Amino acid sequence: MYIIKIKGVAKIPDYLQVRDDNFTLICYTRTDRPEKALEKCGLGSKIDEIKELLNNIPFGQVTPVSF
Repeated sequence: MYIIKIKGVAKIPDYLQVRDDNFTLICYTRTDRPEKALEKCGLGSKIDEIKELLNNIPFGQVTPVSF
């Protein structure tokens, strides 16, 4: 699984992409409130881990994760 943090510009907020091993998009949500979308895509139990990653990874970098 991969996580990508995307920097927004002007009025567009920052976004988070979660992709599977085939790089298929699983979840696309705002970084300031990802809880609802992560619950919907089945990652509700990993919300705290994902939020911690969001604070530490740079924008635009594909970060591999294993949950």
